[in-house]
Amino acid sequence: MKVIGVDVIRGSIRSRSRRPSYAFIVLVDGEIVEETEVTRFRLLRRLAQERPDILAVDSIQELATDQHELYEFLQSMPPGTRLVQVTGGERLESLAQVAGRYNIQFNRRSPFDEARTIARVASLGSGAEVIAFENSSVITVSRHRSPGRGGWSQNRYVRKIHGTVQRKAREVEAALVAAGLRYSKQETRAFGGTSRVVFELPVPREKVPVSGFHGADAQVRVFGKRLERIRFVPQKVRPRHLIVGIDPGTTTAYAALDLDGNLLALRSSRQLTMADLVEELTRIGRPLVIASDVREMPFSVEKVRRSFSAIAFSPKTDISVEAKLEAARPYSYTNDHERDALTAALEAHRHYAHRFQSLLRRVPVGVDLDEVRAGVMRGLSLEQVMEGLRDRDTTPTPKPAPPQETVVDEGDERCRLLEGQVKRLRALVQEFQDESARKDREIARLETRLKRFRARSAARALESAEIATRDAEIESLRGRLRREEKNVRRLKRRIAQLRRYEEARLDPNGVPFKVLDSFTRDAVRRLFENLGIQGGDLLYVTKTDGWGRTSIRDLADLQVRGLILNVRDLDSVDPQLVRLCREHDLVLIASGMGGVQVRGPVGHIPIERLAEAERAWVAGQEAHRREVQEAMLEGVLREYQTERGKEVRRGG
Repeated sequence: MKVIGVDVIRGSIRSRSRRPSYAFIVLVDGEIVEETEVTRFRLLRRLAQERPDILAVDSIQELATDQHELYEFLQSMPPGTRLVQVTGGERLESLAQVAGRYNIQFNRRSPFDEARTIARVASLGSGAEVIAFENSSVITVSRHRSPGRGGWSQNRYVRKIHGTVQRKAREVEAALVAAGLRYSKQETRAFGGTSRVVFELPVPREKVPVSGFHGADAQVRVFGKRLERIRFVPQKVRPRHLIVGIDPGTTTAYAALDLDGNLLALRSSRQLTMADLVEELTRIGRPLVIASDVREMPFSVEKVRRSFSAIAFSPKTDISVEAKLEAARPYSYTNDHERDALTAALEAHRHYAHRFQSLLRRVPVGVDLDEVRAGVMRGLSLEQVMEGLRDRDTTPTPKPAPPQETVVDEGDERCRLLEGQVKRLRALVQEFQDESARKDREIARLETRLKRFRARSAARALESAEIATRDAEIESLRGRLRREEKNVRRLKRRIAQLRRYEEARLDPNGVPFKVLDSFTRDAVRRLFENLGIQGGDLLYVTKTDGWGRTSIRDLADLQVRGLILNVRDLDSVDPQLVRLCREHDLVLIASGMGGVQVRGPVGHIPIERLAEAERAWVAGQEAHRREVQEAMLEGVLREYQTERGKEVRRGG
């Protein structure tokens, strides 16, 4: 058997700056063949190369930070390799306690020494195997690259990928059929072949005849189905030997110690019957010694002792209360009954402690001390115990011979004792059966309650989901309502402004105009959206700063009647603006002539003032046209004179 033991030298799996390094020990059939230092990445590579039977650690937290990472680590291990935590499963022990059970000494400050010890105790059967997957596997054949958007050859490229996936899936299916395995297949058809195929098999991962594959177009992944919770299965199913102290009475109490004197269980109850006591002790371990705190062992305690064929221990004299208080002081107990049971167990362990100490020097390294102690306590010599252990390890357990009828004398004392023991055991079995039936009924009742509770929980969860959906819909409608209300307010303001403008148009003595905030394109767009701009409208420009050719051209295209500028006279206006308006035949009027009234976004100007300003603008426009024509004629004349002069010079 090949066992690999690892222990952290430096760093931590939880650190991003200092990744862990491990002491790496390879143990083959009890002999160390290699010692080296590896990183976590190198550890996985070596596992794939060595394919050991066991990877042993003292804590799985040295390999993974959480359960998800532990699943990934176990998935990356070779199928035939088991991960063993030598310090136990749900209930952990120190490595020193585990090694002491096999009489192994090591240097706790040396990671390599700890790794050697971990490998040795794992090879001897100590610890618990980490189980993370069910006895079923899943094979997934899928694309190893994405088709992408592609180009002219996209269809041919996609057909190539999907065809490769389909061909690889057929190879996997052929291997499963050749191995005679049952499977179920889920296939996703795609253009040109298959994009994904999933095989489910009712066998563990190590028995799948297909290995992982990563190609250019397709990939094959083999993994086991994960359990909902990590389980720990002891390597040795043999229960531990116990020293049990019992205090019977109205309140029954018991205390269970292992052979090293560690307290494993301490309990007391008024409802604890002898049948319940036997059942609980069976779950904890295998009682080797049943002890009492009085010289004469009570009959009920003797009855429990006979049930396990355990060794009886009673003190030479009844233990005093002062001695009980002194013995139980280091421990935590809740009443006098637990104190008495604990004192009885401690006294029995103290009685055999000197024998245990002498055995440590005589027992070779690597032998289970508990089995040796149990044999010696039952009266066997050390040589007999060691020979029995060697025979048990090397010789397969023979099948029990069929029972043969034997003739015994009815007056034989031994026969009567055995018959009495059989009767007591039958009564005890009947008690166990009655208790089991009662618990079965209780389990059925609790399962019924659990079903009702789950049904109510599912109904509440469904109701909560519906409420959440409705709340989200209500919130969306509220946002939409706020937007619509804002739009309604904007439209109401626009209607009020349009109504005021229409009322101003009804005034026979004035002409209404619309107020333009500034001479910019954005201001023109806002006025167009709010009040609209139509042909023949008169506009009042509050500020002429920032005017542009585009704004004047847009207003000229809209064929407005004219622009009233917020200035004293047109002489203070930019000449370029005036010239551009005359080119586009856009009337400019100065508000300094008087009579202009502005009320919010609208206003009005007297008809007489408007007519007078328009006549003045038309007169200026005629003068401007004459100037333009004169300038054009002068330009033509100068051009003619220039050409004529050139001809005269060429002729001369």
